[in-house]
Amino acid sequence: MQDSGSPRETPVILVTGAARRIGRAIATALHGAGARVVLHCHHSRIEAEALAAEFDAARPKSAAVVSADLLDAAELPDMVEIAASTFGRLDGLVNNASSFHATPLGSIGTQEWDDLVGTNLRAPLLLAQAAAPHLRRARGAIVNIVDIHAERPLRDYAVYTVAKGGLAALTRSLAIELAPDVRVNGVAPGAILWPEDGQHFARAERERIEAQTPLGRTGNPADVAGAVKYLLLDAPFVTGQILAVDGGRSLSL
Repeated sequence: MQDSGSPRETPVILVTGAARRIGRAIATALHGAGARVVLHCHHSRIEAEALAAEFDAARPKSAAVVSADLLDAAELPDMVEIAASTFGRLDGLVNNASSFHATPLGSIGTQEWDDLVGTNLRAPLLLAQAAAPHLRRARGAIVNIVDIHAERPLRDYAVYTVAKGGLAALTRSLAIELAPDVRVNGVAPGAILWPEDGQHFARAERERIEAQTPLGRTGNPADVAGAVKYLLLDAPFVTGQILAVDGGRSLSL
């Protein structure tokens, strides 16, 4: 994707789960690089609207919000069409939105499966499929937010691990399916932000993870956002790759 500076050719990028946390950082980095962004949200409409207002205040008509439930497959093509029609094109898709919760063996049911696989694998596939015609015309790109545990399972998180493993495989498959017009890559974060519910990763476990990480600390959302920006805007000869942003933790898992 090349940005000539004219509104007509400025890249338009759809980011799922863009209102908060890592998604917000990704959208902010892309907007700061000159892109127009379409912020997807589900329950965080107020936060998404506020972020879009910030972006528009900095650069008029550079942001929009689209709301959809990623578990409702019927909504996803319409979501893409709204994103593309808002600015007349679609150059990039970032599949960031994700469910994350433990599923110890013996407690797994269809609800857990549908939630975790639905948000982490099925929605990215259906969104990519719907976006493909627009992205082909723009010679655009997709970045999927995977996880280092797609390759190295996390105990008690079997369904999440399977879903992210599928997303890693989907990333490579789409890179072949959509070549040569569309590049598809992934970013696999390590410990970046701890879950907000406080029910996962007790203090001792967090300290163990940090000690196990070669760089000796957790990362921050800007680290992931920088990798996404690189793969979307600055890597014209990179496709089918998954970049770990984990402080080296996956080396010692």
